[in-house]
Amino acid sequence: MKRLKTIYNKMASGISAAVSRFPFTVLCLAATAALVCYLIGLDKSAPQNVEKLIFTLGVGAFIGMVAQFSFEGFSRLSNSKLLVYGVAALLTAGYFVILWPAPEISAEIIIRSLVAVFAMICAVLWIPAFRGRTDFNVVSLIHFKSFITSFLFSSVLSGGTAAILFAVDTLLIRVDDNAYGYSMTVIWIIFAPIYYLSRLPIFQADCKDKEACIDSAAGYPRVLEILVSYIAIPLFTAYTIVLLVYFIKILATTQWPSGQLGPMVLVYSAAGVVLFVLASLPENRFAHLFRIIFPKVWIPIVIMQMVSVWIRINAYGITESRYYVALFAVFSLISAIFLSLRSVSKNRYIALLAAAFAIFSIIPPIDAFSVSRNSQINRIEGILQAEGMLSEGVLISKPKASDETKREVTNIIQYLENNSSTEYISWLPKDFEMYRDMKKNFGFDPSYYYQPNDDYRFFYAALDTGIPLDISGYDVSMIVSSHMNVNDKKDFAFEIDDKNYTLTANRISRSDMELTVQDQSGIRLIELSLLDYAESMKNKSLGGKDMLPPNEMTHVKTENGAEIKIIFQNITMENIGENDFYADYAAYVLVKVAD
Repeated sequence: MKRLKTIYNKMASGISAAVSRFPFTVLCLAATAALVCYLIGLDKSAPQNVEKLIFTLGVGAFIGMVAQFSFEGFSRLSNSKLLVYGVAALLTAGYFVILWPAPEISAEIIIRSLVAVFAMICAVLWIPAFRGRTDFNVVSLIHFKSFITSFLFSSVLSGGTAAILFAVDTLLIRVDDNAYGYSMTVIWIIFAPIYYLSRLPIFQADCKDKEACIDSAAGYPRVLEILVSYIAIPLFTAYTIVLLVYFIKILATTQWPSGQLGPMVLVYSAAGVVLFVLASLPENRFAHLFRIIFPKVWIPIVIMQMVSVWIRINAYGITESRYYVALFAVFSLISAIFLSLRSVSKNRYIALLAAAFAIFSIIPPIDAFSVSRNSQINRIEGILQAEGMLSEGVLISKPKASDETKREVTNIIQYLENNSSTEYISWLPKDFEMYRDMKKNFGFDPSYYYQPNDDYRFFYAALDTGIPLDISGYDVSMIVSSHMNVNDKKDFAFEIDDKNYTLTANRISRSDMELTVQDQSGIRLIELSLLDYAESMKNKSLGGKDMLPPNEMTHVKTENGAEIKIIFQNITMENIGENDFYADYAAYVLVKVAD
């Protein structure tokens, strides 16, 4: 009991010290948790500005970490704590100002932010090792141990809390469903990161608190040494042999890989860097050989990856994913050469290099998004010019363009539209929408690369929401969506002339949804299948997507004195196997019952 009390007191003391040491980070975490709890309690969709503020505070927490480590690590800043934190606050506020005009938190914003966070993590690892004051490998080990410990503690705490809430809800009193969300928010947004920070020492040689100093935190656990040296390294070696054999096969057949190799080598390289750092401290034969051999073997594997991604870029242009794969390949090659020539004590330069590459990738006009957008615009312009559809900046409609041109143009336009980049194309209308305006501007509907079997089908139709709906003559209106698991049911209760009725939406298969209307006695008045209507419509837009007026998206059925009108918002049908396909529906359902 005494030992347990000591552990709790030490944990509490460490957390208290972390709060005092990282005030800006803790403040951001607390505000983030409060806002997340606020959103959990809402019965409606989250306001955009609140989501932007949460995102800003999350980035601000990392900015606060960099600020504190900079204050501690650089002697010139030792008397400028307020200045350092003032800059951190300005950077966080500036990030929010940048986010404010955005209509939503897009994929581009998320990726840019994650890359910036990655650069800050690299900085946090590098700063204590600046000019070799602390061994970078020791710093990395401490952060790794702190992260794993915090994750395990938080996992146990969250599991135990959830179990207690469930027991109270089941055995004693009703517990609000939001209680689970509130508790998990506190554990994972407040406790977990603060406990992680509490286990980080002050990386200074003159640290007076011996319990908080490096030596007490840098011990290499025996279990970790076994895991790294005798399990991870042999497995990694086996994977390396597979890649090298594949490399030999490529050289023998002269058939270079196209797309599948890039992600595999990217994961290999990332895992290799982490494993190399963790293996830099143990003094055993496995770790020693790995430190010598891995950097040199890494070089030909990375070269193979670079050739692979170049083939994809040469054929299909640059996208964000290819940009980052190519950039990481360059980073990996430089790192492999550096690690082959320098001792493990110089590993800190790898973190600095990674941060530099990360920052490079988000600075316009050389960032991943600008480069990818320009690459794809240049590519589509080249395709259109070759087809005779683009001359002196003017788009020429061509209904009889080649199938390959139709597919390539569709693919590129879809990519650019998904990235909100069509506005950068000077020869397209500013309000261009692919599924609405494709045929009007290019002369053909969207065309896709299908599976090689004749039975492959793709159909999409969407309601033109710019045309008002006529719902006169009906008693009630409901919105039904098929986004449910097979055999799931959803009931919509409604009342007409003091009589109760129920509309039941039943997802009977991956391709069909059944709608039934029954009265208060349980008698079915009407029943219909959405798939039947969708099948009858798909010939209106073979292989493409159309914005259709309400009259073409409407179907009516009358039975047993009841009438139901289906006005589809959208229909999607697509093959998911040789003899199977998937369909999704969203529709307005109007019902009237005879007097």
